[in-house]
This record gives sequence, C-alpha cells and structure tokens, in this order.
Amino acid sequence: MLTVAVLISGTGSNLRALLDAAADPEFPARIVVVGADREAEGFAHAEEYGIPTFMVPFARFDTREEWGAELGEQLSVWQPDLVVLSGLMRLLPAGLVDAWSPRIVNTHPAYLPEFPGAHGVRDALAAGAAQTGASVIIVDNGVDSGPILAQERVPVLPGDDEHALHERIKPVERRLLIDVVRRVATGDLDLAAASADAQL
Repeated sequence: MLTVAVLISGTGSNLRALLDAAADPEFPARIVVVGADREAEGFAHAEEYGIPTFMVPFARFDTREEWGAELGEQLSVWQPDLVVLSGLMRLLPAGLVDAWSPRIVNTHPAYLPEFPGAHGVRDALAAGAAQTGASVIIVDNGVDSGPILAQERVPVLPGDDEHALHERIKPVERRLLIDVVRRVATGDLDLAAASADAQL
C-alpha cells in the first residue's frame, strides 16, 4: 500500500478528491498525513477522514531553507512513499526537493511547458490561447519544470474568464492526479525512471 503525504495552503480541493478516492478499499494508496504552511481550510477534509495534520508556518522562519528543513522533519516522522503538493503556494527549497526527489508530485492548471508559474490560467487567457490544460509533474528545483507524468488539454471557450476556465480545469487536474497516484501505487508508473528519462 502506497503511503501519501499531502501538503496544502488553502481549501484542499485536490486533497478532498484524493481522500474520497482513497476511501475505496480497492484504491492502492492511503493518505497518512496532511501538512500546511498556514492555517488551511483544507484541514477540515483531513479531520473528516481522521487523517493527522501538521502545520509549519512559513512566517515563523527567517529563511525558506529553515522552513523547508522543518517541513522535511515533519514529513520524515511519517515516512511517506509519495508527497503530493495540493495547492501549496510556496516554492520548496532545493534541499527539501533533493531529499525527496523524485517522490514529490504537483498539479498545474496548464499544459506544461506552456504557462508555468502561479498564474497559469490567467496567462493562458492573456495570451489568447485557444486551449490550455492540466498537468501532473515531478517537482524539481525549477518553476513547474519537472518531468511531466500526465497531462490533458482543456479548451478555452468564448467568454471564459479566469474563474470559469479554472473551474473547468480543476476536475481534469483531480482526475489526472488520482490516476498518477494509482499508477505509482501499482507500479505502472516508475517515478525514478520518469525522472531519469527526462534528464536524457
């Protein structure tokens, strides 16, 4: 059984989708802990399912590296097989990424490498793109630049604003994330191999 830690900053909609999926006895992964960099609404989902939580407030640390070191300590307590970033609005410091790579994955609301960064949906609209998408990647030390594990196109419709487009992307993100976690758990997806292939 694959064990998963999920890191959030906000409402945790991807977390909720994963928790719902993992509630199925046939699903081959279990969430063992949920962490956040602030007091997050998404903790309510974890509490509903009886999942332990922890918080490492970014504001309490002088540097990103010190924050990352404490985050790593908290993760180490649980020894998860996989770490999922679910709306964590902080870049992880290199030391933490290197320690857990390639076992950290993240979702992004664009068809990478198109529109990386914090405003992928807004940027797609600003560029006048006819389509964007959703991606699941291995986290590396760049900005949304890690190996792509899964992605799918989402059309940009006439009249779309940022909210409407993002609401259509979110279900695709959740479905792709659940599928990636399932494939990692069953051995159909080898993160080490995917990471090595991307470096060739």
